Amino acid sequence: MHFGTLKGGAALIAACIVLLNLGCASSKAKYPPVPRDQRDITVQDGYFYEVAPGDQVNIFVWGFEELSGSVPVRPDGMLTTPLIEDVPASGKTPTQLARDLEKQFSVYVRYPIVTVIVNGFVGLPSQQVRVVGEAATPAAVPFRKHMTLLDLMIEVGGLTEFAAGNKAVLVRYADGQQRQYSVRLDDLIRSGIIEENLGLLPGDILIIPESWF
Repeated sequence: MHFGTLKGGAALIAACIVLLNLGCASSKAKYPPVPRDQRDITVQDGYFYEVAPGDQVNIFVWGFEELSGSVPVRPDGMLTTPLIEDVPASGKTPTQLARDLEKQFSVYVRYPIVTVIVNGFVGLPSQQVRVVGEAATPAAVPFRKHMTLLDLMIEVGGLTEFAAGNKAVLVRYADGQQRQYSVRLDDLIRSGIIEENLGLLPGDILIIPESWF
């Protein structure tokens, strides 16, 4: 099953609409809980990190120290190295980027061997998990394999004192369709009910409304 996100700001706009609706909702859960077959779900072994704008990449060209170094991926998804300008980087795995750089360096040096190492991960929107609303530090967090809801809440510092954690919503896109599920963050974080933990997928959005009373 393929999981993706809406393009541009559409996903966050949809999240904000859900957040506003939740603020006006009663204490009764507005959405169904996450189905059992999706609570322990993990991404397949074929998941690989793709370079994103804002990432810092170390480029090592064996035997050519002057061509090696650390460079940022620009907001337009390109990077620049010695001898080569405007290399498309965003959306490629580090291995794919290394092979592309080898082809371009081969114009200037014989049989270049290139390794790309990513530092300072940002992640493409489709490879992030985003948290909006009443988290201590709302953020877009790069997804990592076996990431859980509890891991995500640790990343964003937990809930604010005004959060309605048990009215939080997980927005998930599956096969091009948006689905919304209720999650019980108060039970998980404040009451320690570990059964409320669940596996996350790249592209998930967690919306935490404010308690109105």
